[in-house]
Amino acid sequence: MNTTTFPPGTAPAQPGRRRVVDAPTRVFHWLFALSFLGAYLTADGERLRLLHVTLGYTMAGLLVFRVLYGLLGPRQAGLTLLWRKVSGLWPWAKSLKAAVNTTAEVDAHPAVNWRQGQNLFMALAIVALLMLVLPLTLSGYATYNEWGDFLGGDWVADVHEFFGNTVLAVVLAHIAAIVGLSVLRRKNLAAQMVTGRADEPGPDLAKRNHGWLAALLLCAVLAYWTWEWQQSPQGLISEQAISAVLSGQGDGEND
Repeated sequence: MNTTTFPPGTAPAQPGRRRVVDAPTRVFHWLFALSFLGAYLTADGERLRLLHVTLGYTMAGLLVFRVLYGLLGPRQAGLTLLWRKVSGLWPWAKSLKAAVNTTAEVDAHPAVNWRQGQNLFMALAIVALLMLVLPLTLSGYATYNEWGDFLGGDWVADVHEFFGNTVLAVVLAHIAAIVGLSVLRRKNLAAQMVTGRADEPGPDLAKRNHGWLAALLLCAVLAYWTWEWQQSPQGLISEQAISAVLSGQGDGEND
């Protein structure tokens, strides 16, 4: 009987599946997405203002983690690799244009490197979001502390709203790109950010899953939320806010 041994700390890969995204990157992605969604939905009114601010600070902390992980983490999550993918925008766009022109002329269907396009769109979205989070959170901090009263006018709040809407536009474009590429490649690309694996043969791009770091990141965020809740006199979500949401009342009026 033949037996196969594997190096310590490794396991045999499933046939036709390989790990493309490690656990810390996936946890960062979903925590960031949920924090932004919650912050955007609680942007108006006073009843949920503390929750809005807490989620904004969470995004800033996640940004710090992503930058550090990109500098100190594994190669597939590195900022250098991210920039290298973004730099391929123009060549890939030219190849796509050439493929469209060829199809129109000879009714052929030349191959397009959709894998490169997928990596390019994902990298562009990440870079855009990382660049937008800093001015978004800084302007939010200035708005929360009413710096506009000292700087003259409500332009600080307007800047914060502008960056919030810009991030929303990037997120929607990111989702549209995922859906479009999933249809073109006939693969559920969104599932990769859940399972971390792609239904295709080949070596793992993410050699290690680093599950311990993902768990540490999740625990840190939950601990911060708990601390903010305890610091708030009525919690991040007061009974009045819950009652207003359940009754369908707006947040425009203050009690």
